[in-house]
Amino acid sequence: MSNFRAVDRGTAYLLPPLVDEWLPADHLARFVVEIVEQLDLSGLSNQYRGSGSQAYHPAMLTALLIYGYATGTYSSRKLEQACYDSIACRFIAANTHPDHDTLCAFRRRFLGELGAIFVRVLSIAGEMKLLKLGTIALDGTKVHANASRHHALSYQRANEIEAQLKREVGELLAKAEQVDTSEAKRPLDIPAELARRETRLAAIAAAKVEIERRAAERQATEQATYEAKLAAREQKVKDTGKRPGGKPPAPPTGGVRPTDQVNLTDPESRIMPRSGGGGFEQSYNGQAAVDAESRLIVVARLTNTPGDVRQLIPTVGALELLPEALGTAATLLADAGYFSAANVAHCEQRGLAPLIARRRDQHYLPWYDRHADPGLLPADADAVTRMAHRLKTPEGRALYGLRKQVPEPVFGIIKHAMRFRQFLLRGLEKVEGEWQLVALAYNIRRLAVLAAPS
Repeated sequence: MSNFRAVDRGTAYLLPPLVDEWLPADHLARFVVEIVEQLDLSGLSNQYRGSGSQAYHPAMLTALLIYGYATGTYSSRKLEQACYDSIACRFIAANTHPDHDTLCAFRRRFLGELGAIFVRVLSIAGEMKLLKLGTIALDGTKVHANASRHHALSYQRANEIEAQLKREVGELLAKAEQVDTSEAKRPLDIPAELARRETRLAAIAAAKVEIERRAAERQATEQATYEAKLAAREQKVKDTGKRPGGKPPAPPTGGVRPTDQVNLTDPESRIMPRSGGGGFEQSYNGQAAVDAESRLIVVARLTNTPGDVRQLIPTVGALELLPEALGTAATLLADAGYFSAANVAHCEQRGLAPLIARRRDQHYLPWYDRHADPGLLPADADAVTRMAHRLKTPEGRALYGLRKQVPEPVFGIIKHAMRFRQFLLRGLEKVEGEWQLVALAYNIRRLAVLAAPS
């Protein structure tokens, strides 16, 4: 005879259930709640009027959002459902059930305050003796925007559609005059058709204005670069008395190019190459400066430009604004995408020892190249020469070897373990706040690992 456990779903609890007993002591949800309870969220709670129906506490909603992002649940509707289905979310929400509108409005309303929370969590990590700044590795990754690249409109195509719509408007107005003079009723709703085309014309006009604005910015940048190159050539003639070789720099052409485009869904996102290679997609460029010892993100920034070279100086500035108790960064590691003479000099001026590749890494170097003596450093060496010399020393090679193994696993955890591959929000300001939230969730997830008893 079979011996099975009884399945009885009708028996009531003999004693009231205790929410605190629902989860193991080392569960991530408990750690998230403990960290959030240490945060000063008065800036959030003071923004509530205190009238009307009772609101959910900002600390509970903050913990719920952080846990959702740390475990790959970003949708407010899925978080609402998780407050019924997930024991961890029911524990965080204290067995209440905030609806998706509440969660969505809270995230949208307080996204700007997450920067201060991010830094406060770093301070908590320092108080826990889990973070002390030293070697920092900087890298970027492309994250898909909440928009499709197929919804991008080029300047040439915008002009073509605009001309077509204006022609159709004229035809519809002519048709309307015919209908007015005719007794027969036409099935065509001419006012609705006209309104639809007027709306599209307004959208195209706005898109063209944005494309023209970007073209003007690009022309200003190219003009400044052109003038700097001319000045450098003239200075070289004054210093050496010889005409520099090569062709002089060509002046920028300026103006709007037919291929210049803007995305109609998220105009502030850009077409960028995929991080893993193989095509392009509508994206933002997420930057992360990661501490080499703790693997915590200490600076999280976001931009809508695909290149990385201009992101180093703002990141160094953000490092200097971190609390003094966390120490001072000593070394900055970055790949060739961040290299420029100005970036190297800026790092040295700010007390950072830069180790930035001057070109793409060459793999499988001969043994004699890997162990070659770098020789003596010239007395009149500039910042780039000093950095190149450090990269050839055993200590410099060992430090630079950390570059890939520090930030790359962080991006791997964010994109695969946390399943964050696309932003939910649109617009640079909102998306930057969401990237801060992602970095905050990653740091708390990482802290839970570091703080666990070994």
